[in-house]
Amino acid sequence: MSMGDGYGGGYQGFVAGVFSGITKLAVGHPFDTIKVRMQTNPAYRNSLDCLIKTLRYDGVRGLYKGASPPLVGWMFMDSVTMGALTNYRSMLKTHVWPDAPELPLSGKLLSAVAAGWTVSFVATPVEHIKARLQVQYNDKAGTKLYTGPLDCAAKLIRQKGIFKGLYHGLFATMVFRTNFIFWWGTYDILSAYLSKHTDLSKAAISFWSGGLGATMFWVMAYPTDVVKQQILIDNLDKPKYRSWMDAARGVYRQGGRQAFTRGFPVSFIRSFPTNASALAAFELVMSVLHGNAKPDERLTLEVE
Repeated sequence: MSMGDGYGGGYQGFVAGVFSGITKLAVGHPFDTIKVRMQTNPAYRNSLDCLIKTLRYDGVRGLYKGASPPLVGWMFMDSVTMGALTNYRSMLKTHVWPDAPELPLSGKLLSAVAAGWTVSFVATPVEHIKARLQVQYNDKAGTKLYTGPLDCAAKLIRQKGIFKGLYHGLFATMVFRTNFIFWWGTYDILSAYLSKHTDLSKAAISFWSGGLGATMFWVMAYPTDVVKQQILIDNLDKPKYRSWMDAARGVYRQGGRQAFTRGFPVSFIRSFPTNASALAAFELVMSVLHGNAKPDERLTLEVE
């Protein structure tokens, strides 16, 4: 989403972040479930076929499978992303470009990559549990492997430990979030352009730059997300893939280059409204809790 200096400390940002996370979940999670199922199950003809079959066999609740981990996780991911990005930019400005009037674009892009790698340590267990629950279809025989997110986490840890179990897919998550360079790069370039060439308010500039930055992120990052999902749902005892490149080759064998874009329309459609609505919810709550906050101030939020 968008980025800026935030509202400062206090409980207001946390409370607003909770509502932002709930809004992001309510708007975006059904799209995410269809995306993950499309990425991991070639049996679906297209996204509409996946949606219809999910509703037919799992009902509306099926669209919200695995919703608990991201609801909790996004609050922590937003905080880590904001803190990491701010500190990396400050560090580079102080130690690498101390005489520059502001951090150059190259420094901002480097900070974005570093922030993406940092937040991966929070995102990996959240996305791992979410993915496994999302591809767990209704089974009337009662042989579901996981009864919920806590049960899933406990079984992963018992099965392979914290790192090889819960944190399975860490490298794939870091590769995926390396694409933060496109998100923040687009944001910074668009913000500078719109500030110079339009009369839009800072709030409007942040809104459009953040939304379009999130869209650019998904356009560039999507193939790595497909590979990541294959790794996250792999059998831990008898893994199909031994490395990230092995998983990428496996995706290619499934359907050539087109396999790397399965479910992309859903992700593309989801990106802007999900992030824009979460930002709107954040600002609304902040305006209620923190009446003297300026409307153009922003909190950095995890892109989804």
